[in-house]
Amino acid sequence: MNTAGHWEATARRGLELTPFRGLRYDPDRVGSLASVTSPPYDVVVRPDGLHHLQSADPYNIVRLILPQAGTPSARTEQAADTLRRWLDEGVLTADPEPGLYVYEQRDGNGMLQRGVIGTLRVSEPAEGVVLPHEDVMPPVVADRAALMRATRANLEPLLLTYRGDGTAAEVVERTAARPPLLATTTEDGFHHRLWSVTDPGDLARIQTDLAGRQALIADGHHRWATYRRLRAEHPSPSPWDYGLVLLVDTARYPLRVRAIHRLLHGLPVADALTAVDGLFRVRHLDVPLAQALEVLADASCAGNSFLLAGDGAFHLLDRPDPDLLARTIPADRPAAWRSLDATVLHAALLEHVWHIPEDSPAHIAYIHDTAATVEKAEQDGSTAVLMHPVREEVVLDLARQGVRMPRKSTSFGPKPASGLVLRALEI
Repeated sequence: MNTAGHWEATARRGLELTPFRGLRYDPDRVGSLASVTSPPYDVVVRPDGLHHLQSADPYNIVRLILPQAGTPSARTEQAADTLRRWLDEGVLTADPEPGLYVYEQRDGNGMLQRGVIGTLRVSEPAEGVVLPHEDVMPPVVADRAALMRATRANLEPLLLTYRGDGTAAEVVERTAARPPLLATTTEDGFHHRLWSVTDPGDLARIQTDLAGRQALIADGHHRWATYRRLRAEHPSPSPWDYGLVLLVDTARYPLRVRAIHRLLHGLPVADALTAVDGLFRVRHLDVPLAQALEVLADASCAGNSFLLAGDGAFHLLDRPDPDLLARTIPADRPAAWRSLDATVLHAALLEHVWHIPEDSPAHIAYIHDTAATVEKAEQDGSTAVLMHPVREEVVLDLARQGVRMPRKSTSFGPKPASGLVLRALEI
């Protein structure tokens, strides 16, 4: 086991990454490559996010990953029809030969991430090859599965990390010295570049290096669970045996870990504070968001803490009542799991204090952007619960033990932009 938090796969089969013929936008058919991209389907966080993306270009990928027809079946049918039309019109075209894709993201603050996009053999958690660290919500998996069945496509790669620093990384860096297939800058300031790897020798070097590796799901638990469901539905061998992923070697390119915040629909801040009276220490902060987050970070060093927002101020909850934790937190789980902020939030606050079901979109939303969460809460008269990020070593340690964190506990990034390369199962 290496010291950085990942370890060699003990399963007989490791990571099996295969080339595919990527679907990419024809740059002559769209306004710009940046205008057709989107964050992953679950990270469209602006209050007007969908409208903003749809307005950016009539061919924006959000029309496939988040179709807006009235019913679930109508939405999946709409996405399938849209994809077929774009293929027929040549808006999306398949690359001439199968390959793996080197993908680079860079911002203006020194962040550089590179990885390899390919189709990965879908495995079960018991195989110890691809490790989840969070639970999933069955309705979300069902929704993604219906979309993939209808489109017969993987519309966006999920993000996996592994510890390598071997020959695959060497191929990645050598490839990144060549002129790219595409380059664009999205409105968040990230510069994106993509290269294809088709040389048989380079493909073999990447595949051989990865064959002994094990990966952690950094972002995309629901999509990986969807891959597993769809593979089980189709007799092997079939294209459903593989799913689209981005593999990042964090020995070379460490990721950032951020929090995912909660928006509690229909719960005013005043009611939320009344319910926690006597169960947490509450401090009212009449300060800007950045300063409130600093206070939250300091409090998190001492124990579980949360920021509530939505009424024009911030309210720090910390020092939970030990009796509350003893009544609500399962005692048969590892200590690191019991002490997670997300565990305390879901098991104690949501379930027992505020009586909010965590898997109901009508009651709770999960938002990555801090300012957007606060803005939405203030607009709706709801409560925003702002979280402090979990340390990466805690995530890795729990994953090693096979322990799942509460849903939406972490946000690894930067996440790959959707729309740069897609996979159609029958191309």
